[in-house]
Amino acid sequence: MNAPTSAALLSVQDLRIVFDGRRGPLTALDGVSFEIAPGEILGVVGESGAGKSLTGTAVIGLLDPPGRISGGSILLNGQRIDDLPAEAMRKLRGRQIGAIFQDPLTSLHPLLTVGDQLVETIMTHLPVSKAQARERALQLLREVGIPAAETRIDQHPHQFSGGMRQRVVIALALCAEPKLIIADEPTTALDVSIQAQITTLLKRLCREHGTAIMLVTHDMGVIAETADRVAVMYAGRIVEIGPVEEVTRRPRHPYTAGLMASIPSVHQRHAELNQIDGSMPRLNAIPAGCAFNPRCGSATSFCREHKPGLPPSGHAAACHFPLREAAHA
Repeated sequence: MNAPTSAALLSVQDLRIVFDGRRGPLTALDGVSFEIAPGEILGVVGESGAGKSLTGTAVIGLLDPPGRISGGSILLNGQRIDDLPAEAMRKLRGRQIGAIFQDPLTSLHPLLTVGDQLVETIMTHLPVSKAQARERALQLLREVGIPAAETRIDQHPHQFSGGMRQRVVIALALCAEPKLIIADEPTTALDVSIQAQITTLLKRLCREHGTAIMLVTHDMGVIAETADRVAVMYAGRIVEIGPVEEVTRRPRHPYTAGLMASIPSVHQRHAELNQIDGSMPRLNAIPAGCAFNPRCGSATSFCREHKPGLPPSGHAAACHFPLREAAHA
Protein backbone atom coordinates (compact mmCIF):
# COMPACT_ATOMS: atom_id res chain seq x y z
CA MET A 1 0.00 0.00 0.00
CA ASN A 2 1.10 3.55 -0.64
CA ALA A 3 1.91 5.99 2.16
CA PRO A 4 -1.06 6.54 4.49
CA THR A 5 -3.49 9.24 3.41
CA SER A 6 -4.02 12.30 5.58
CA ALA A 7 -7.73 11.42 5.94
CA ALA A 8 -7.02 8.01 7.49
CA LEU A 9 -7.76 7.57 11.19
CA LEU A 10 -6.24 4.09 11.30
CA SER A 11 -3.48 3.06 8.91
CA VAL A 12 -2.09 -0.47 8.97
CA GLN A 13 0.94 -0.86 6.73
CA ASP A 14 2.49 -4.20 5.70
CA LEU A 15 1.68 -5.77 9.09
CA ARG A 16 3.39 -9.09 9.74
CA ILE A 17 2.79 -11.30 12.77
CA VAL A 18 4.64 -14.49 13.60
CA PHE A 19 4.26 -17.12 16.31
CA ASP A 20 7.54 -18.46 17.64
CA GLY A 21 7.63 -22.22 18.03
CA ARG A 22 10.12 -25.00 18.62
CA ARG A 23 10.58 -25.46 14.89
CA GLY A 24 10.88 -21.76 14.12
CA PRO A 25 8.49 -18.89 13.56
CA LEU A 26 5.14 -19.42 11.81
CA THR A 27 3.76 -16.51 9.80
CA ALA A 28 0.16 -15.75 10.80
CA LEU A 29 -0.24 -12.35 9.10
CA ASP A 30 1.72 -11.69 5.93
CA GLY A 31 1.84 -8.07 4.80
CA VAL A 32 -1.65 -6.83 5.75
CA SER A 33 -2.35 -3.22 4.76
CA PHE A 34 -5.55 -1.17 5.01
CA GLU A 35 -6.91 2.17 6.19
CA ILE A 36 -10.08 3.31 7.96
CA ALA A 37 -11.37 6.89 7.77
CA PRO A 38 -13.28 8.67 10.56
CA GLY A 39 -16.92 7.63 10.58
CA GLU A 40 -16.27 4.64 8.32
CA ILE A 41 -17.11 0.98 8.97
CA LEU A 42 -14.59 -1.44 7.47
CA GLY A 43 -15.77 -5.03 7.49
CA VAL A 44 -13.10 -7.72 7.75
CA VAL A 45 -14.39 -11.12 6.66
CA GLY A 46 -13.11 -14.63 6.03
CA GLU A 47 -13.21 -18.20 7.34
CA SER A 48 -11.90 -19.18 10.76
CA GLY A 49 -8.12 -18.98 10.73
CA ALA A 50 -7.94 -16.26 8.08
CA GLY A 51 -6.37 -13.76 10.49
CA LYS A 52 -9.34 -11.43 11.08
CA SER A 53 -9.38 -11.42 14.89
CA LEU A 54 -5.58 -11.51 15.02
CA THR A 55 -5.48 -8.27 13.04
CA GLY A 56 -7.90 -6.60 15.46
CA THR A 57 -5.94 -7.93 18.44
CA ALA A 58 -2.75 -6.41 17.06
CA VAL A 59 -4.42 -3.03 16.47
CA ILE A 60 -5.72 -2.86 20.03
CA GLY A 61 -2.40 -4.00 21.48
CA LEU A 62 -3.54 -7.28 23.04
CA LEU A 63 -1.26 -9.65 21.15
CA ASP A 64 0.29 -12.08 23.62
CA PRO A 65 3.43 -14.24 23.31
CA PRO A 66 4.38 -16.36 21.46
CA GLY A 67 2.73 -14.05 18.92
CA ARG A 68 4.65 -10.90 17.99
CA ILE A 69 4.68 -8.21 15.34
CA SER A 70 7.70 -8.90 13.14
CA GLY A 71 7.20 -6.12 10.60
CA GLY A 72 5.07 -3.25 9.39
CA SER A 73 3.38 -0.50 11.38
CA ILE A 74 0.06 0.58 12.90
CA LEU A 75 -0.73 4.29 12.96
CA LEU A 76 -3.63 5.99 14.75
CA ASN A 77 -4.15 9.62 13.70
CA GLY A 78 -0.65 9.58 12.25
CA GLN A 79 0.94 8.36 15.51
CA ARG A 80 2.64 4.97 15.48
CA ILE A 81 1.14 2.79 18.21
CA ASP A 82 2.44 -0.74 17.58
CA ASP A 83 5.76 0.02 19.31
CA LEU A 84 4.36 1.89 22.33
CA PRO A 85 5.32 0.71 25.84
CA ALA A 86 2.68 -1.41 27.57
CA GLU A 87 1.60 1.37 29.96
CA ALA A 88 1.22 3.92 27.16
CA MET A 89 -0.83 1.43 25.14
CA ARG A 90 -3.03 0.71 28.17
CA LYS A 91 -3.86 4.42 28.46
CA LEU A 92 -4.60 4.59 24.72
CA ARG A 93 -6.89 1.57 24.92
CA GLY A 94 -10.34 2.64 25.99
CA ARG A 95 -9.61 6.34 25.55
CA GLN A 96 -8.90 6.29 21.81
CA ILE A 97 -9.61 2.66 20.89
CA GLY A 98 -12.66 0.81 22.19
CA ALA A 99 -13.48 -2.88 21.84
CA ILE A 100 -16.63 -4.98 21.47
CA PHE A 101 -16.06 -8.71 21.82
CA GLN A 102 -18.07 -11.72 20.72
CA ASP A 103 -19.47 -12.92 24.04
CA PRO A 104 -21.01 -10.06 26.05
CA LEU A 105 -21.31 -12.17 29.21
CA THR A 106 -17.56 -12.79 29.47
CA SER A 107 -16.88 -9.12 28.61
CA LEU A 108 -18.64 -7.95 31.78
CA HIS A 109 -17.67 -8.51 35.43
CA PRO A 110 -20.36 -10.75 36.92
CA LEU A 111 -20.07 -9.35 40.46
CA LEU A 112 -20.31 -5.66 39.58
CA THR A 113 -23.40 -3.79 38.44
CA VAL A 114 -23.31 -2.49 34.89
CA GLY A 115 -23.38 1.02 36.38
CA ASP A 116 -20.25 0.37 38.45
CA GLN A 117 -18.44 -0.91 35.38
CA LEU A 118 -19.48 2.05 33.25
CA VAL A 119 -18.66 4.60 35.95
CA GLU A 120 -15.23 3.08 36.64
CA THR A 121 -14.35 3.07 32.94
CA ILE A 122 -15.50 6.66 32.45
CA MET A 123 -13.56 7.92 35.49
CA THR A 124 -10.44 6.05 34.36
CA HIS A 125 -10.31 7.92 31.05
CA LEU A 126 -12.16 11.22 31.55
CA PRO A 127 -11.63 14.02 34.12
CA VAL A 128 -15.11 13.85 35.66
CA SER A 129 -16.61 13.37 39.13
CA LYS A 130 -18.41 10.21 40.15
CA ALA A 131 -21.77 11.95 39.84
CA GLN A 132 -20.89 13.19 36.35
CA ALA A 133 -19.68 9.71 35.38
CA ARG A 134 -22.95 8.15 36.53
CA GLU A 135 -24.95 10.69 34.55
CA ARG A 136 -22.87 9.91 31.46
CA ALA A 137 -23.39 6.18 32.10
CA LEU A 138 -27.16 6.72 32.16
CA GLN A 139 -26.96 8.74 28.96
CA LEU A 140 -25.00 5.96 27.24
CA LEU A 141 -27.44 3.28 28.36
CA ARG A 142 -30.32 5.30 26.94
CA GLU A 143 -28.38 5.91 23.74
CA VAL A 144 -27.80 2.21 23.11
CA GLY A 145 -31.46 1.43 23.72
CA ILE A 146 -31.59 0.06 27.29
CA PRO A 147 -35.16 0.63 28.56
CA ALA A 148 -35.67 2.01 32.09
CA ALA A 149 -31.97 2.91 32.27
CA GLU A 150 -32.41 4.54 35.70
CA THR A 151 -33.32 1.12 37.14
CA ARG A 152 -31.18 -1.16 34.96
CA ILE A 153 -27.99 0.74 35.74
CA ASP A 154 -27.90 -0.84 39.21
CA GLN A 155 -28.47 -4.39 37.99
CA HIS A 156 -25.88 -7.10 37.35
CA PRO A 157 -25.03 -8.60 33.93
CA HIS A 158 -26.93 -11.86 34.61
CA GLN A 159 -30.14 -9.83 34.90
CA PHE A 160 -29.87 -8.78 31.24
CA SER A 161 -30.67 -10.77 28.10
CA GLY A 162 -27.89 -11.49 25.59
CA GLY A 163 -28.93 -8.63 23.34
CA MET A 164 -29.17 -6.19 26.26
CA ARG A 165 -25.73 -7.30 27.54
CA GLN A 166 -24.25 -6.62 24.12
CA ARG A 167 -25.78 -3.14 24.23
CA VAL A 168 -24.08 -2.60 27.59
CA VAL A 169 -20.76 -3.73 26.07
CA ILE A 170 -21.26 -1.22 23.25
CA ALA A 171 -21.92 1.47 25.86
CA LEU A 172 -18.67 0.48 27.60
CA ALA A 173 -16.80 0.75 24.30
CA LEU A 174 -18.20 4.27 23.83
CA CYS A 175 -17.53 5.43 27.41
CA ALA A 176 -14.47 7.55 26.73
CA GLU A 177 -15.57 8.67 23.25
CA PRO A 178 -12.92 6.64 21.38
CA LYS A 179 -12.06 7.45 17.79
CA LEU A 180 -11.89 3.78 16.78
CA ILE A 181 -13.79 0.67 17.83
CA ILE A 182 -12.66 -2.89 17.14
CA ALA A 183 -15.84 -4.99 16.98
CA ASP A 184 -14.86 -8.68 16.95
CA GLU A 185 -17.83 -10.87 15.98
CA PRO A 186 -20.23 -8.65 17.96
CA THR A 187 -23.40 -10.39 16.72
CA THR A 188 -22.37 -14.05 16.51
CA ALA A 189 -23.80 -15.07 19.90
CA LEU A 190 -27.15 -13.37 19.22
CA ASP A 191 -30.27 -14.50 17.40
CA VAL A 192 -31.08 -13.04 13.98
CA SER A 193 -33.54 -10.37 15.11
CA ILE A 194 -31.16 -9.09 17.79
CA GLN A 195 -28.28 -9.17 15.28
CA ALA A 196 -30.23 -6.75 13.08
CA GLN A 197 -30.83 -4.42 16.03
CA ILE A 198 -27.15 -4.42 17.01
CA THR A 199 -25.90 -3.77 13.46
CA THR A 200 -28.41 -0.92 13.08
CA LEU A 201 -27.21 0.49 16.41
CA LEU A 202 -23.54 0.31 15.36
CA LYS A 203 -24.28 2.13 12.11
CA ARG A 204 -26.21 4.87 13.91
CA LEU A 205 -23.54 5.39 16.56
CA CYS A 206 -20.84 5.45 13.89
CA ARG A 207 -22.64 8.21 11.99
CA GLU A 208 -23.60 10.26 15.06
CA HIS A 209 -20.22 10.10 16.80
CA GLY A 210 -17.94 10.00 13.75
CA THR A 211 -16.41 6.85 15.22
CA ALA A 212 -14.51 4.50 12.90
CA ILE A 213 -15.31 0.81 13.28
CA MET A 214 -13.34 -2.26 12.27
CA LEU A 215 -16.05 -4.93 12.13
CA VAL A 216 -14.62 -8.46 12.25
CA THR A 217 -17.02 -11.23 11.22
CA HIS A 218 -17.37 -14.43 9.21
CA ASP A 219 -20.84 -13.40 8.02
CA MET A 220 -20.98 -11.76 4.59
CA GLY A 221 -24.63 -10.89 5.24
CA VAL A 222 -23.70 -8.74 8.24
CA ILE A 223 -20.95 -7.10 6.17
CA ALA A 224 -23.34 -6.32 3.30
CA GLU A 225 -25.83 -4.71 5.69
CA THR A 226 -23.39 -2.79 7.87
CA ALA A 227 -20.03 -1.94 6.31
CA ASP A 228 -18.95 0.83 3.94
CA ARG A 229 -15.94 -1.12 2.69
CA VAL A 230 -14.90 -4.73 3.11
CA ALA A 231 -11.55 -6.51 3.32
CA VAL A 232 -11.64 -10.25 2.57
CA MET A 233 -8.89 -12.22 4.31
CA TYR A 234 -7.45 -15.62 3.50
CA ALA A 235 -4.46 -17.37 5.12
CA GLY A 236 -3.17 -14.21 6.79
CA ARG A 237 -3.48 -11.90 3.78
CA ILE A 238 -6.07 -9.51 2.36
CA VAL A 239 -7.12 -11.04 -0.95
CA GLU A 240 -9.76 -8.45 -1.88
CA ILE A 241 -10.73 -5.01 -0.62
CA GLY A 242 -13.10 -2.32 -1.83
CA PRO A 243 -16.53 -0.70 -1.43
CA VAL A 244 -18.93 -3.25 0.02
CA GLU A 245 -21.44 -3.06 -2.82
CA GLU A 246 -18.77 -3.61 -5.48
CA VAL A 247 -17.10 -6.48 -3.65
CA THR A 248 -20.36 -8.30 -2.85
CA ARG A 249 -21.96 -7.80 -6.27
CA ARG A 250 -18.88 -8.03 -8.49
CA PRO A 251 -16.23 -10.04 -6.62
CA ARG A 252 -12.87 -10.22 -8.35
CA HIS A 253 -11.17 -12.91 -6.28
CA PRO A 254 -12.37 -16.52 -6.61
CA TYR A 255 -12.41 -16.86 -2.82
CA THR A 256 -14.75 -13.87 -2.44
CA ALA A 257 -16.94 -15.23 -5.22
CA GLY A 258 -17.12 -18.54 -3.34
CA LEU A 259 -18.11 -16.80 -0.10
CA MET A 260 -20.87 -14.90 -1.87
CA ALA A 261 -22.14 -18.02 -3.66
CA SER A 262 -22.43 -19.84 -0.32
CA ILE A 263 -25.03 -17.36 1.00
CA PRO A 264 -28.57 -18.81 0.86
CA SER A 265 -30.83 -17.21 -1.73
CA VAL A 266 -34.27 -15.94 -0.74
CA HIS A 267 -35.43 -16.66 -4.29
CA GLN A 268 -34.34 -20.31 -4.48
CA ARG A 269 -35.64 -21.85 -1.30
CA HIS A 270 -34.72 -25.47 -2.06
CA ALA A 271 -31.49 -24.94 -3.95
CA GLU A 272 -28.34 -26.60 -2.61
CA LEU A 273 -25.77 -24.22 -1.14
CA ASN A 274 -22.48 -23.86 -2.95
CA GLN A 275 -19.37 -24.58 -0.97
CA ILE A 276 -15.67 -23.96 -1.36
CA ASP A 277 -13.89 -27.31 -1.47
CA GLY A 278 -11.07 -27.84 1.00
CA SER A 279 -10.24 -25.81 4.09
CA MET A 280 -8.04 -22.98 5.34
CA PRO A 281 -4.37 -24.12 5.34
CA ARG A 282 -2.51 -24.53 8.62
CA LEU A 283 0.22 -22.00 9.39
CA ASN A 284 2.91 -24.63 8.80
CA ALA A 285 1.41 -25.72 5.48
CA ILE A 286 0.57 -22.53 3.56
CA PRO A 287 1.02 -23.33 -0.15
CA ALA A 288 3.59 -21.59 -2.32
CA GLY A 289 2.37 -18.95 -4.72
CA CYS A 290 -1.25 -17.98 -4.17
CA ALA A 291 -2.34 -19.59 -0.89
CA PHE A 292 -5.82 -20.19 -2.32
CA ASN A 293 -4.57 -22.16 -5.34
CA PRO A 294 -5.39 -25.69 -4.00
CA ARG A 295 -9.06 -24.66 -3.63
CA CYS A 296 -9.34 -22.56 -6.79
CA GLY A 297 -10.87 -24.09 -9.91
CA SER A 298 -9.05 -21.58 -12.12
CA ALA A 299 -5.53 -21.97 -10.70
CA THR A 300 -2.66 -22.41 -13.13
CA SER A 301 0.97 -23.39 -12.68
CA PHE A 302 1.76 -19.66 -12.55
CA CYS A 303 -0.60 -19.29 -9.56
CA ARG A 304 1.13 -22.17 -7.79
CA GLU A 305 4.55 -20.57 -8.21
CA HIS A 306 4.01 -16.82 -7.80
CA LYS A 307 2.38 -14.95 -4.92
CA PRO A 308 0.00 -12.26 -6.24
CA GLY A 309 0.21 -8.72 -4.93
CA LEU A 310 -2.67 -6.50 -3.88
CA PRO A 311 -3.06 -3.27 -5.91
CA PRO A 312 -2.77 -0.16 -3.71
CA SER A 313 -6.17 1.47 -4.12
CA GLY A 314 -9.81 1.14 -5.20
CA HIS A 315 -11.53 -2.22 -5.60
CA ALA A 316 -8.48 -4.49 -5.60
CA ALA A 317 -7.92 -8.24 -5.65
CA ALA A 318 -4.73 -10.21 -4.99
CA CYS A 319 -5.24 -12.54 -7.94
CA HIS A 320 -3.22 -13.16 -11.10
CA PHE A 321 -6.42 -13.68 -13.09
CA PRO A 322 -9.11 -11.61 -11.31
CA LEU A 323 -12.73 -12.23 -12.21
CA ARG A 324 -14.10 -9.55 -14.52
CA GLU A 325 -17.72 -10.29 -15.23
CA ALA A 326 -18.70 -12.23 -12.11
CA ALA A 327 -21.68 -10.77 -10.30
CA HIS A 328 -23.68 -11.88 -7.33
CA ALA A 329 -27.33 -10.86 -7.56
